[in-house]
Amino acid sequence: MKAASLVEIVRYADGLLGTASMPDYPNALNGLQCENSGRVTRIAAAVDACEWTIQAAIGSGADLLLVHHGLFWGGLQPFTGAWGRKMRALVQGNLAVFSAHLPLDAHPGLGNNVLLGKALGLGKLVPFFPWQNVPIGFRAAARLPLAVLEERLKKAVGGPVTVVAGGPPVARRIGIVTGGAGGDVAKAAAGGIDTFISGEAPHHAAALAEELGVNLLLGGHYATETFGVKALAAHLAAKYRISWEFIDHPSGL
Repeated sequence: MKAASLVEIVRYADGLLGTASMPDYPNALNGLQCENSGRVTRIAAAVDACEWTIQAAIGSGADLLLVHHGLFWGGLQPFTGAWGRKMRALVQGNLAVFSAHLPLDAHPGLGNNVLLGKALGLGKLVPFFPWQNVPIGFRAAARLPLAVLEERLKKAVGGPVTVVAGGPPVARRIGIVTGGAGGDVAKAAAGGIDTFISGEAPHHAAALAEELGVNLLLGGHYATETFGVKALAAHLAAKYRISWEFIDHPSGL
């Protein structure tokens, strides 16, 4: 069985994604969040580092789990209950966890946003939507009827799409920020976007999109953020000649 060094993989992934220089939420803790004994023979990828995906990764024979949402979103917690079970499983299963949140959203080759744009068949994708002065989304010029874009998004995420048709019937300036950015429709509109694609949004975003003249398309927080971890896992597996698989655990949100 082929094996690679965990230290080497982490060093390479940190450099590839720029985890040290990318701003993020305090609890994102991008990079290696839990180490194993030091060897990696199989990679698992998942959107969330939850108990279910951890157990599934261990069951698949993986010793490295790549995730978009890491272990520490809930902040400091005692090692009891579900949190304690997760920690015991990681140690007993010899499973390392590497998390990449905004670094994986913003990456120009492996990121959620650029890959969703490509899956939609959009042309030149240009960085936009700055967060702490760093663009994390992508935009593209197009000439796509809204109904066509909706069908493409349904196919890309493999499920239903919510559409607030507040803008033009033909999308010309499309912006993409996956996950929970739908509430920032005003920021997208201020950037000249007439059609904004994200994962989820609060209720008030629908009325705001109508008032601002922007189409808002929501493909689901989970569904729009499967692209990056799959691409990262495939890239690392090819580089280090080890196997990988995607652990699918949709939330429906």
